[in-house]
Amino acid sequence: MYCRVIVDIAHSQVDKIFEYSCADGVEVGSRVNVPFGGRVVEGFVIGLSATPSFDVSKIKPVAQVYDEQPALVPECFRLMEHISRRYRVPRAVALRLFLPSEMRLGRVNEVYTKYIRIDDPNIILGKAAKKQIAALAELTSGDCEYSQFCQKYGRSAVGALIEKGGAQVYKVRRSRTPLPGEEEDSEPVELSPAQSAALRHIEDSPATVELIHGVTGSGKTEIYLSYIAEVLKRGRTAIFLVPEISLTPQMLRQLRKRFKGSAAIMHSGLSAGERFDEWWRLRSGEAKIAIGARSAIFAPLENIGAIIIDEEHDPSYCSETAPRYSTIDIAKLRAQYNGCKLILGSATPAVEDYLSATQGKYGLVELPDRINKKPLPEMIIADMRREVRRGNNSPFSSALREELASTLAAGNQAIIFLNRRGYAKTVICQDCGYVAKCDNCDVSLVYHSDENCLKCHYCGAKYRMPPACPECGGRHLRYGGTGTQRVVADLKELFPVARILRMDNDTVTGKDGHYKILSAFGNHEADILVGTQMIAKGHDFPAVTLVGILDADMSLHFSDYRSGERTFQLITQVAGRSGRADEKGRVVLQTYSPENYILRYAVNYDYKGFFENEIRVRKATSFPPYALICRVMVTAERDESALEVLKSVYFAIDGLRRSCPDEFIFFNKMHSPIKKLQGRVRYQVLMRLRSDRLLPDIYDIAVSSSTSAALAYVEENPANLS
Repeated sequence: MYCRVIVDIAHSQVDKIFEYSCADGVEVGSRVNVPFGGRVVEGFVIGLSATPSFDVSKIKPVAQVYDEQPALVPECFRLMEHISRRYRVPRAVALRLFLPSEMRLGRVNEVYTKYIRIDDPNIILGKAAKKQIAALAELTSGDCEYSQFCQKYGRSAVGALIEKGGAQVYKVRRSRTPLPGEEEDSEPVELSPAQSAALRHIEDSPATVELIHGVTGSGKTEIYLSYIAEVLKRGRTAIFLVPEISLTPQMLRQLRKRFKGSAAIMHSGLSAGERFDEWWRLRSGEAKIAIGARSAIFAPLENIGAIIIDEEHDPSYCSETAPRYSTIDIAKLRAQYNGCKLILGSATPAVEDYLSATQGKYGLVELPDRINKKPLPEMIIADMRREVRRGNNSPFSSALREELASTLAAGNQAIIFLNRRGYAKTVICQDCGYVAKCDNCDVSLVYHSDENCLKCHYCGAKYRMPPACPECGGRHLRYGGTGTQRVVADLKELFPVARILRMDNDTVTGKDGHYKILSAFGNHEADILVGTQMIAKGHDFPAVTLVGILDADMSLHFSDYRSGERTFQLITQVAGRSGRADEKGRVVLQTYSPENYILRYAVNYDYKGFFENEIRVRKATSFPPYALICRVMVTAERDESALEVLKSVYFAIDGLRRSCPDEFIFFNKMHSPIKKLQGRVRYQVLMRLRSDRLLPDIYDIAVSSSTSAALAYVEENPANLS
């Protein structure tokens, strides 16, 4: 037997199929060790044949076969070809998406528990072997855990019993379970008429992709779970994606309540062993539902019956490292391959997806009301310009302070949202204007009061807080901008008795960090939760009746065509955390731009009004979905190396532009907005194209222009234009 193998080396020069001889145990999808270039490397079997394709004397044998069951499902290879061709990456890089990295590198192993059982109950034992006789008698009642059995009867006595043939030891594979704990059974849920109608629509609609546009608290999650239940009844599997790792514990608990051990979690926050075991539970068929963030789209499931992407508008569903794929695009391919539904859900859908739904390309379900007709939270706009004129320089408006006081007095909870961690955004010298910046990145350093240091939020570098200005020696250093640390400090001064939790990248540590903070707040062990965007969506806390949004217009001022959309989405999502139970919720939205039209739409929860205005602007200005933004990024450690590759890319694409002038709306080369990141200078060739017709050529130009000193890569409609 002969097998075709892709070696696990991420280099275009070895992005080929190699042939080896193998034993009968090798299957398509198996991981193997093969001799390659004087060493042994891991590879993936993508095909088998009874006859070789070239001279048998030159074919080497497979050195080792991993795993009793093939690690890769047949669908992987079709996706591999698409990803490799579409994003111009080696096939080995594409296949790595389907496997836990620790599994590939051999850094994690299966865990077993040893048991002992009776082998020959009629064995003759001498009267002096009292411990062996007692041990054999116990085994007649059932198998025992080996280590405990040895502690009870002694390792020598147990060993003698095994040696005489009276007992034998065997191993059972044990799973390392993330977020352990048995969940109580969930009560049967009676769907509302709107939810039932939504399910019927999804079942009956001929569309592959269904968009559920439902306000926060409209019961989208119950629709997802009910549809998964129907899928499992048919013997199929499901993938359920959420945008933030912080949302997976809550959703996992709901899935376990409904489906017990059928749910497995997949995300980067797990330990290596947990990630390996959860992956293997899905591959072996023990688990039928994969729940996780973006990477869970590559779950090793077969016969998929549903793919659900919650908060589908979230930019985290776009990968910012190679291969730079869109999760929704991969989900569409898996849905087509398996003949199943792809369900997208959001209170604030991406403009492009809502347009597709209104045009009939996607199915559309509208849920305009909360469950049981509960009202959406009342929004109060606090004009921070007036607050400053009144002498209020704190992060909190008078309206927010009053609402916080009444909320705490009533025994309810509040959420304070600020999408900036640390204590202060910048440290500025009032004498000379010096701003502390990172040596590796072209960004300001953020002051963190708990460690009394400056941190770069891009590369993670830490610096000592200087006692004086490094430029002029002045000691008048001022903190500019407010972060979550300062918000907590100020809240403690205002409400000394209040219990406050903070949730951001600095406080979420360890694989259970999200779970511990959210569980504590959900159990009412704190009165106020302060956090960044990881608390903005998906969470359901019945006792929260107040949400405060600080610097609500911060994202409006980004130089990005999506800035208005992102602001509307963020405000609507954060506001939706309030008033989800019996008591009506309130939201205090603090802004320096109260007259901005985006905020007016957000205050009225008017998504359709926002959409109609936004889509008119996009059409008039030729921005997505009426055009494609394409960016070729060039990065290097040295400016000269980057500029050399930048010129090569620019002139090659300019040749395309001259031959196809109608395809280009905009074309230019320039510094990236952040000129340096993690020690590498950054340049870009930025384009707006009328279609994706030239994308393959642009990818080829980027790949061929890259050198050992400078990397060029393509981004399509990038989620972040910095």
